[in-house]
Amino acid sequence: MGASGSANSHLGQNVRAIREARGLSQQQMATAAGIPRATWSLLESGSANPTLAVLVKVAAALQVRLEELLGPPRNATQHVRAADLPSRTKSAVTVRKLLPEPLPGLDIERMVLPPRASMVGVPHTPGTREYLTLERGAIELGVHGEVFVLAPGDVVVFRGDQRHGYRNPGPKEAVAYSVIAFAPSGT
Repeated sequence: MGASGSANSHLGQNVRAIREARGLSQQQMATAAGIPRATWSLLESGSANPTLAVLVKVAAALQVRLEELLGPPRNATQHVRAADLPSRTKSAVTVRKLLPEPLPGLDIERMVLPPRASMVGVPHTPGTREYLTLERGAIELGVHGEVFVLAPGDVVVFRGDQRHGYRNPGPKEAVAYSVIAFAPSGT
């Protein structure tokens, strides 16, 4: 089977698996995508040769990235070890991704701040929202000249497109989670 044959096979398997996981019929999905039901059926069978415009409509209706439709089918379950997740160290602070694959417009990270460590955050694109919650220890979050002192379980929601920084003022390690919701393109 050629490259386009395996791509069509992947497309068919992925479209069917995602639709079935959502508990929707082919007709419901075809209607949501604005394509004929027969076209949807051909996509799932792996015998279609869709245009990019059709693929974009299908991805939008299924609320997935185009790559998820075209790539090799994924296992329904995946166990990813913490050591296999991308991480980086910045100013003694360890920042690790919490998800093994990107979600469009969303970034979720775990931050470990040693005692008295600090890290400057990079302002994101205009319109970005950031959510910081503290699991344990103490963190001071500085946002645009204002300082917020978080206790475990607290959440601070702020504009991620402005200057911000994190500081552990305490004698113990602090662990926090950051969720960054990027502004949609074109805003």
